[in-house]
Amino acid sequence: MHIPDGYLGPQTYVPAYAVMVPLWMTACRKLKKSLRNRQVPLLALGAAFSFVIMMFNVPAIGGTTGHAVGSVLIAILLGPWAAVVAVSLALIVQALVFGDGGVTAVGANCLNMAVIMPFVGWGVYRLIARRAPAKSPIHRIAGAIGGYVGLNAAALSTAIMFGIQPMIARDSAGHALYSPFGLKVAIPAMAAEHLLLFGVVEAVVTGLVIAYLQAVDPSLIPTPAAKPDQTRRGARPVAVRLAMALGAIVLISPLGLYLPAKFGAGSAWGEWSTDEIRHITGYVPQQMSKLGSLWNAPLPDYAARGQESAGLSALSVSYIMSGLVGVLIIGALVIALKRFLVRKDNDGPASGVDAASKHA
Repeated sequence: MHIPDGYLGPQTYVPAYAVMVPLWMTACRKLKKSLRNRQVPLLALGAAFSFVIMMFNVPAIGGTTGHAVGSVLIAILLGPWAAVVAVSLALIVQALVFGDGGVTAVGANCLNMAVIMPFVGWGVYRLIARRAPAKSPIHRIAGAIGGYVGLNAAALSTAIMFGIQPMIARDSAGHALYSPFGLKVAIPAMAAEHLLLFGVVEAVVTGLVIAYLQAVDPSLIPTPAAKPDQTRRGARPVAVRLAMALGAIVLISPLGLYLPAKFGAGSAWGEWSTDEIRHITGYVPQQMSKLGSLWNAPLPDYAARGQESAGLSALSVSYIMSGLVGVLIIGALVIALKRFLVRKDNDGPASGVDAASKHA
């Protein structure tokens, strides 16, 4: 779902940036009113978790891959505006440092995965679990359903962005200048994969993490009955546990390489290289060829330059190191942005009711 450079024309990616800039500003303002100092580690961990979970490529029927995103989970725990900031940071780091998603498409990718997905998924979750007690299984069921619906909403939005490109710009020969796949191809292809597989993966990840949090610190689950002293006491200890769990996930991240290799799966749908596009369509769209080399990431595809033909063992080491680098960068960015996200006097106790009311 990471749209690369060259797939979207300026008629699409410029408006996407224009939409995202005020949304980023609004998200920062919202968090400055509601985010507590003690919640900053959870925000950083949420952004890092989203970054790492997107490294786990899952093979799909048809030879493509996909992944979970985690933005609905962040929205459930910290609110959808926190998810806007956290997932945007993850996507920006992926694009600039690892070449996962295009720099021209950052606005579009953030709109899909950091706005549409968390707000839709959070809305579904709230509709189902709003009045349930913190330890109720309804929360993990609602979270799973919210994750499933949110991811599919983002996939549909991404497919529409792909699909309108041939209608927007063509060359004199009638070839698309950007993504060559129209709506009749893009929407069914994206919908099938996400409805049948990747949405299920997102649902399982979201539900399992909520179940884990219910076991170790139910005060993190937003409910009308949440007690302020529980929220104050629980945030820091559980952050340590989550950081340890995140480290373990980074260590097993090479599964995102081994599983696609074992099942012969290639790039995700809509993330093909120009050589792959030529093989699929018989030509490379003119502007896609130009924009495709716009940005040279320092660690392309989560590996050091020159390792493209290295074996899985060497790539796995690079993958783990890239995961650690990404987590550290995201953590540093959250700390650097702390003054814009947290008000100095905003460290008093907040009940679940207060937190939930300020999420919207």
